[in-house]
Amino acid sequence: MATRGTILVGTIGQGVMMSADDGASWTRASVRQGMHSDCIVKALLPDVRSPGVVYAGTDQGLYRSDDGGAKWRLLDTPMSGAMVWSLAIDPVDPRVMFAGVGTPSKPGIYRSTDGATSWQQLPVEIAAECPNVGIPRPTGIAVDPSDHRHVWVGLEVDGVRHSADGGETWTRVNGQIPNPDVHNVLVVAGPPKAVFVVVNDEVWRSTDDGVTWQAARAREVFPWHYPRGIAARPDDPKTVFVTLGDSTPGRIGTLVRSRDAGATWQSLALPVQPNSAVWTVSVPATAPDLVFAASRYGYLYRSDDGGDSWRKLWREFGEVSSITWLPR
Repeated sequence: MATRGTILVGTIGQGVMMSADDGASWTRASVRQGMHSDCIVKALLPDVRSPGVVYAGTDQGLYRSDDGGAKWRLLDTPMSGAMVWSLAIDPVDPRVMFAGVGTPSKPGIYRSTDGATSWQQLPVEIAAECPNVGIPRPTGIAVDPSDHRHVWVGLEVDGVRHSADGGETWTRVNGQIPNPDVHNVLVVAGPPKAVFVVVNDEVWRSTDDGVTWQAARAREVFPWHYPRGIAARPDDPKTVFVTLGDSTPGRIGTLVRSRDAGATWQSLALPVQPNSAVWTVSVPATAPDLVFAASRYGYLYRSDDGGDSWRKLWREFGEVSSITWLPR
């Protein structure tokens, strides 16, 4: 039986699309719901310890909903008016949040220690300009679930930053990951505990907190070599999903899954060929058998059995950035 809940889809230019009936019908957050009508949403993040609370990183700053996405309010933060690309909540102390701002805004990483009430910019060194994208953007933030003092940030196109003290100080991850075009970061408890860095032609894994790194050999192992999104199963952190495409925006894509924290990978079959690279994947904390994935140009897929089988939902969107699901 399918798990019932509310689906939220973050889009580029259509705000947040919401379905309270598991995809049968959809409504769009608008000015009547507190979100500007053509909002660019880069990230959606639920606070699993506070039912109904969802954050949206947008071109206007940080929005918050307290009722599962039905209504939104723009928070008064130092990020107001800037593009918020990525969000993370500390899995040990949910009062601690991180947010990443970038293209076209001045790049920066911010932290809140009081549940998004107040924010401070952290001393993360980020290039002012990078090849291909101009101003860089933080495409992923990950807090280590085993030791929440360790925080990882991926930047497109400026490499990886790591903090071992909760964000007070930062170092640049150099050397073994030659490609600075970072698309995502993830830390899983395992075993083994693993840090993943997704770049535009490879997935890198470290099982020693970034001292050494191993490549997944994407061009040999994956059906396509352009990885983008990554997510882990919350009740089995050895199970990891990665989205793929042939390029960006691409003409085709799929997902791969690892059941051994990234040591080996298998390809998953989607029932309808995507119209572009598969861009994002999401596994709800409260429903670990439920997996959502979307192509860059709006095909939305759902699995109710942990990725073994999939169906495409009827609604198609413009450009999708993020997906989250909330239980009813």
